[in-house]
Amino acid sequence: MKLADRLSQLGTEQAFHVLARAKQAERDGRDMIHMEIGDTDFHTPTAIVEAAITALHENKTKYLPSAGLLELRQALAKKISVSRGLAAHADDIVVTPGGKPMIFYTILATVNPGDEVIYPNPGFPTYESVINFMGGKAVPLQMNGDTGFEFDIEELRRLANDRTKLIIVNSPQNPTGGILSREKLQAIVDVAKQYDAWIFADEVYSELVFEGDFESILSIPGARERTIMLDAFTKTYSMSGWRVGYGLCPNADFASTIANLVNNSVSCAPNFTQWGAMAGLVNPTVAADVAAMRDELRQRRDLLYAGLQQLPGVQCHLPKGAIYLFPNITGTGQTSQAVYNFMFDQANIAVLPGTSFGQYGEGYIRMSFANNSRNRLQLAIDRLIKLWPKLLAK
Repeated sequence: MKLADRLSQLGTEQAFHVLARAKQAERDGRDMIHMEIGDTDFHTPTAIVEAAITALHENKTKYLPSAGLLELRQALAKKISVSRGLAAHADDIVVTPGGKPMIFYTILATVNPGDEVIYPNPGFPTYESVINFMGGKAVPLQMNGDTGFEFDIEELRRLANDRTKLIIVNSPQNPTGGILSREKLQAIVDVAKQYDAWIFADEVYSELVFEGDFESILSIPGARERTIMLDAFTKTYSMSGWRVGYGLCPNADFASTIANLVNNSVSCAPNFTQWGAMAGLVNPTVAADVAAMRDELRQRRDLLYAGLQQLPGVQCHLPKGAIYLFPNITGTGQTSQAVYNFMFDQANIAVLPGTSFGQYGEGYIRMSFANNSRNRLQLAIDRLIKLWPKLLAK
């Protein structure tokens, strides 16, 4: 019995494999510090939990329309209209079980075999995986660590052509924490208009910006009618296991197409989790919870960043957003995989090699600072300072 050939094109998110390995190490008695998975250790805000419990008690456990709970989509439209400065409507929004389905559905809806998709590299691995799986041609656009993980506009123009069907944007970025300037966002819109390409804007870290204000590509004139925006409750509200995300589509017809893909795959996102998510938008106590979490994350970022400065051969960009540091380790003379192995085997610290995020990730590792208290982050730093000479001597 043989499986379908297309499965050979499907990649994976390495973070979950490393998480499983680290969990096994803990069962074997090792004190692992988890920096591999893009998650937070904060509790979901109480108002969200209580709203979901109430929904369960009220038997809100049945099917919903595939596009999602109308009340939630209306609340999202109101929020998006304010945060992105545009006119959003409930009929333009589709709620999905987490953020990844929106990536899958968008590429499925827009990319034919042979079409080219420009995507950030290093970048979230699901982009490249799904492009290849759908038979598209994945075209990496390098996010350059020397420029704060922006990209070269001329390189974007060189890569784009009449076969370009979709351009993927992620700001703030996973894995780098970089934020694209308005100049770069404008360049993406200009290229998309030139070649009549779609834009997919992954903005799941939009509320985890530590310096300055978040700027969406949707604020660029001409972007709205060709952009599919992804956001999710995963990081902002510490709801990774709840699986609630959503997409803002260019218009209601496009949203109907995405909703039909939801219909044919998962029917709908869970009912009671959507009621919980709505509380995150309308309950004023949640905004205070998010602000407190963002402040704590900023302090964790600063602590880990300062600790990395003490490691010879390591250079690190201070990220303005998201929940990761992406230090350059080329000065150690070791590969990303070798540094990952050393940290896991010798220091009991689970990180990810930069190559988990594409070819341009070589020379880096990704470290999430959202999974641990400041005391645990300091323990990680202390372990590395003690053991680092052993790595350099290899």
